[in-house]
Amino acid sequence: MSIIEVRGLRKAYGGRSVVDGVAFAVEEGEIFGILGPNGAGKTTTVECVEGLREPDAGTVRVAGLDPRADRDGLTRILGVQLQESELQEKLTVRETLELYSAFYPNPADWRGLAERLGLTGKLTTRFGNLSGGQKQRLFIALALIGRPKVVVLDELTTGLDPRARRDTWKLIEDVRDSGVTVLLVTHFMEEAQRLCDRIAVIKQGRVAALDTPEGLIRRSAGGTVISFSPSRPLHDGDLAGLPETSAVERRNGHLTIHGTDATVNAVISLLARHRITAHQLRVVDSTLDDAFLELTEDLEN
Repeated sequence: MSIIEVRGLRKAYGGRSVVDGVAFAVEEGEIFGILGPNGAGKTTTVECVEGLREPDAGTVRVAGLDPRADRDGLTRILGVQLQESELQEKLTVRETLELYSAFYPNPADWRGLAERLGLTGKLTTRFGNLSGGQKQRLFIALALIGRPKVVVLDELTTGLDPRARRDTWKLIEDVRDSGVTVLLVTHFMEEAQRLCDRIAVIKQGRVAALDTPEGLIRRSAGGTVISFSPSRPLHDGDLAGLPETSAVERRNGHLTIHGTDATVNAVISLLARHRITAHQLRVVDSTLDDAFLELTEDLEN
């Protein structure tokens, strides 16, 4: 069942189209990622979902609600962590969490959220004295404090160190496992590949691709690359029979074969049959980085 539906979404500023016919559906209980270069229309798209922007055309529904017409109802089921936010500098972390808890009839335990996000030791610290990463964790807590059905996280781990980032990833996975749908906007490909069930890649205001992370990677021309120096030469006839091979390169006795997982298995079998040792063997899979660059590379030219 789709809990978020976006159809034919359009938005322009000063006559320049920023979002041009974006359409996607987010299923209940999944982590849905939105990726794209700077200026692609990602933030404008999610702001329309949040009800912060009014589309010029198209429809947006969150759990059946129109974000603009049903704003009161939307605030009861939607939690949001914005890309850029600020609070009154003299508010302490405890005061902030208690204040936001008071906005909801059945809030989450803010103490538990503070502990999971590493904020317990900062409860008496004023907002203005928090580091960038600590502020980010506080905003994540505020997005979750109302027990939302859907949470929108825009660049949620910006400013976090690697350990805090991975701890936050685990928290988001726990949130999803509890039944909350997550709409995630990120520039971190590793984050998207780790967390997202499906991803929409937005380019120049349109959806350029929509698939699972694995599906996007499989569509990448990079595929799987096997490189090694054989202990004795392999003939072209042997290599020609390898399945799903897109290219074979020879350089100074070193072989580089582009293919898929099936190609890797076939190469290993071929070497075993001919009793050839593979020196300096490396097998490198394409990543979401590769797929993303391929989908958006024309924007750099």
